[in-house]
Amino acid sequence: MKTLSVRFESCYGIRQLTHDFHFKDKKVYSVYAPNGFMKTSFSKTFSDASKGLPTGDVIFPERLSTRLIQDENGIEIKGDDIFVIEPYNQDFSSDKVSLLVVNQAVKKTYDEAVLKIEKKKDSLITKLKQLSGLTGRAVTPEIELRKCFQKDSIFEIFEELEEKVGVPENTRLSLISYAELFNDKTIGFLESGKIQTELKEYIETYNELLASSSLLKKSFNHFHAKTVQKNLVDNGFFSANHTVNLFNGKNKEEIISAELFNEKIEEEKKRILCNAELEKKFDAIDKKLSNVELRRFRDYLFEHKEIVADLSDYKKLQKEIWISYLANQRDLYSELINEYRVSKGIIQAAINAAKSERTAWEDVVEIFNKRFTVPFKISISNQDDVILKGSIPQIVFTFYDHEVSSKVDRNSLLKVLSQGEKRALYILNILFDLTARKRQGLKTILVVDDIADSFDYKNKYAIVEYLKEISEAGEFYSIFLTHNFDFHRTISSRLGIPRQNRLFAVKNGRDLKLVQEIYQKNPFEHWKKNFANHRFVVSAIPFVRNLAEYCGYEDEFLKLTCLLHLKVSTKSITIKDLETIYRSILKDKANLSLVNSDRYVIDLLFELAEEILIEPDATAELESKIILSIAIRLLAEEFMIKKIGDQNFVDGIAENQTAKLLTRFKAKYPLDLGPIALLEQVNLMTPENIHLNSFMYEPILDMAPEHLKKLYKDVKDLNA
Repeated sequence: MKTLSVRFESCYGIRQLTHDFHFKDKKVYSVYAPNGFMKTSFSKTFSDASKGLPTGDVIFPERLSTRLIQDENGIEIKGDDIFVIEPYNQDFSSDKVSLLVVNQAVKKTYDEAVLKIEKKKDSLITKLKQLSGLTGRAVTPEIELRKCFQKDSIFEIFEELEEKVGVPENTRLSLISYAELFNDKTIGFLESGKIQTELKEYIETYNELLASSSLLKKSFNHFHAKTVQKNLVDNGFFSANHTVNLFNGKNKEEIISAELFNEKIEEEKKRILCNAELEKKFDAIDKKLSNVELRRFRDYLFEHKEIVADLSDYKKLQKEIWISYLANQRDLYSELINEYRVSKGIIQAAINAAKSERTAWEDVVEIFNKRFTVPFKISISNQDDVILKGSIPQIVFTFYDHEVSSKVDRNSLLKVLSQGEKRALYILNILFDLTARKRQGLKTILVVDDIADSFDYKNKYAIVEYLKEISEAGEFYSIFLTHNFDFHRTISSRLGIPRQNRLFAVKNGRDLKLVQEIYQKNPFEHWKKNFANHRFVVSAIPFVRNLAEYCGYEDEFLKLTCLLHLKVSTKSITIKDLETIYRSILKDKANLSLVNSDRYVIDLLFELAEEILIEPDATAELESKIILSIAIRLLAEEFMIKKIGDQNFVDGIAENQTAKLLTRFKAKYPLDLGPIALLEQVNLMTPENIHLNSFMYEPILDMAPEHLKKLYKDVKDLNA
């Protein structure tokens, strides 16, 4: 991407803004925006775009909002390509940590082994669904198996059951529908104990009938007999003309065919299950199942009376049914067990590798710990699951208090951290997201809203170092927003941001513009080189006065003070006098020659102030604001001195002249509330704008030109 075109209308606090960010030479911009101009509205509009949310004007919701964020081809930037960093958001937690943990090589080995097992398992589960009748999503064979055998791993269950599944007779219950017998209603009924007496009597009668049978016994019931009959048929026993002798209690009866064998079993089964006494016991059970919700259960038992006796220990019956299903599908079951044993070692090796893996996540944390001083360390407790299974990372915080440490959750940690430490934790989460985007090679429009605000200088420079690394990344297109001019100047220098990419937010009526900042280093240097411009000559007075004070030029300091406070000699100081002072203090200006040297400085000051007054606000640079501030203070002092009418008092003021004049004026004219309010505003707004040096001129940069212009006109009217 070469250009980012932005057009906002009625977007929160922005009435209108159109700007093209050109990323040809450097993919980073720094925008200095005085408080109240546009910074939050700008970032919030981008945030809306990133989330696919509408943008509007909160104060005037009826206004039609326009939000266009496009590339050089007029193509709208996708929300996923925008990432906005707020100054601070305690609730923000990166959702991209897992992307920094994954090792693709280890994961591939694991996935291939797991896939082989899963394919075998899916084939078996499909058959178990058919046999059990559990075809829904809420209750599945896997869920029920884990519940019945009380294990977390279904493979562990399958391994434990291998011996039992291999017994031929364990297919006896494979035709029973698990879903028909066991659900929330039937299990609740069986566990209530309401049917236990009836089941006990049924079982006793059933066992008595078995004991009296000439063919079947408790140890060889009809299930066992059917199993024997089936195995004989399957193995060609009768086809080979073999016969079976059944003992009927008196004699041996020869059975010459499978059909005759089956007929004998069914006759004996019918004799027992249709016994009048047993039927009576079943009816007693049936009455307990008269509830509508249990009617289906009753109907199923009526068709399968042979399992009623097993319901007294229904949990055992559940297990036997599952074993029977697995025995029914012995081939698929064996294939799964064999594959599992082969792949289990591969999977365990991958898990061990994942646990010991050093990840990009740890690299981010290590760098963070080196750059920031915080009382906690963080780790991931389930790194192997994150790498191999795509699980959500479980972040563990360890808080350190000297030699003692304690593991805490995030909410508890936030309660004990200082604001700076909380903000550092927020920065760490931001870094996870940025690093993940960098690793994925994602194109990202990065809007950073005063990320370093309220940090101490050590941590502020740590952030600058991060921003430098981000600005040099391949697919990051960064716009840094700040209302801190010192930070703006710092990142512009440290990140090597070209002049055309250092912007200043200015308002001109209803329009907001981003213009190239003029004073990107030391404005005093620029002024000294251009003293032919009278605006620079006058605006340099506070700087040179500071130098005179620092360097011990007492006479020069007092004379320059007379140009910032109204003294007896103020109106007699000429430009020639100013030239002499500048030559003396500024050693590189020993040959300075100022034009119109016979003019009085104060006349030039007010002439410049009047020129500035009619200029557009957007052209009011630093020197213009300084000139207005000096003029405002001199006009205010002139008004108060005239009203107080005590020159001896004025001459006796050695420092803080404006404040002392205001105190005297308020004492003499306590009812002049309008002038007092205006003069207090002067005393509040102008000192920091006049007493400045080359390092600290942010207050006057933050002040909107229209405020100073209005104050100038209002104070001028006092003297009218």
